[in-house]
Amino acid sequence: MSGSYDDSVGVEVSSDSFWEVGNYKRTVKRIDDGHRLCSDLMNCIHERARIEKAYAQQLTEWAKRWKQLVEKGPQYGTVEKAWHAVMSEAEKVSELHLDIKSALMNEDFEKIKNWQKEAFHKQMIGGFKETKEAEDGYRKAQKPWAKKLKEVEAAKKAYHAACKEEKLAISREMNSKADPALNPEQLKKLQDKVEKSKQDVLKTKEKYEKSLKDLDQVTPQYMENMEQVFEQCQQFEEKRLRFFREVLLEVQKHLDLSNDVSYKNIYRELEQNIKTADAIEDLRWFRANHGPGMSMNWPQFEEWSADFNRTLSRREKKKASDGVTLTGVNQTGDQASQHTKHSSVSSSEKNQSYPTEWSDEESSNPFSSTDANGDTNPFDEDASPAMEVRVRALYDYEGQEHDELSFKAGDELTKTEDEDEQGWCKGRLDNGQVGLYPANYVEAIQ
Repeated sequence: MSGSYDDSVGVEVSSDSFWEVGNYKRTVKRIDDGHRLCSDLMNCIHERARIEKAYAQQLTEWAKRWKQLVEKGPQYGTVEKAWHAVMSEAEKVSELHLDIKSALMNEDFEKIKNWQKEAFHKQMIGGFKETKEAEDGYRKAQKPWAKKLKEVEAAKKAYHAACKEEKLAISREMNSKADPALNPEQLKKLQDKVEKSKQDVLKTKEKYEKSLKDLDQVTPQYMENMEQVFEQCQQFEEKRLRFFREVLLEVQKHLDLSNDVSYKNIYRELEQNIKTADAIEDLRWFRANHGPGMSMNWPQFEEWSADFNRTLSRREKKKASDGVTLTGVNQTGDQASQHTKHSSVSSSEKNQSYPTEWSDEESSNPFSSTDANGDTNPFDEDASPAMEVRVRALYDYEGQEHDELSFKAGDELTKTEDEDEQGWCKGRLDNGQVGLYPANYVEAIQ
């Protein structure tokens, strides 16, 4: 190639140059790559949407699980409410991430899908119309110049072959002059060969130079035509690049929760709920409901009566009416003014591990233990401990109160006390938890 039109690409033209025959295919391939990149971006957004959905589901499941654990746990009062506020935050944030998922799929994903369909038109024979148009445009622009280039290459090859033949003929002539055995006729033939090769060199050189001149003449038009086709490809690619930038900005807006007012309100509300937690208030509540602030049915002398000879079981006491009237209460201190009031004990009150009524069956009752002299409390009933028996659950059971066991069908546990009049047994799970369960939910293991 001549160097007269290489100013735009530097002093040395690389064999990988755009101007070389066939090297326009990279710009044509860019059109096909644009279609593939649209598909890649849709897949990228789809995967992110799936992540947002999975995260939202995990937040919801986590909040639901921990709400139940906190409700059944020993935490109480305003700190419990603050703890619940953390789970409420997760549920609200979960909804926001579901909104992100919907925006990504319904807006961004669909937008790219529609643009791809409008920008790229598939042909019946395969490929895209835009790719074929670019291919045909480059081929048409390059065809005349490529033909001239082929002539230059042929002329160059012929010229170099003539030069090689001339050099060989001259070498043979020089060697023959030093050979005395060579006759004059043979020497004449070698000299004629040298002369002919010199003429061939001049002819091929002239043809080579002429072909280069012809190539130089068509090169400007070649460059102009190639530039036009390339510019069309550039404009098509510019539309895609600008569209991608626009879509990515939309994705950023959908993902960025920092500017979402509702998102900010979630954490503002969470902070307020946590700051309302009051340790003094909770301690005051615990004192009144589970501490010295509780009323007490203090023991006093009672005449024997046949109607009260039987001690109520714990389950009978729980399943009596929600309001239990305590009579004959001896009040002390600041409770004296409440002597005539009724104390109501709810059967579903939280933290059943802190009993709100005195029972001669509770092991925590100080009157049920042996005193220092080894005498037992005269209020205790004579009862021999039941023999422990291994049983298997027939059905699933979920404990409804704090002192009830939960198990699945097929689980094994140990029965520690026999069934009472209300149909409840006391047992122990293999993890050590002790509590009550329905007697007809299990069977003895043979």
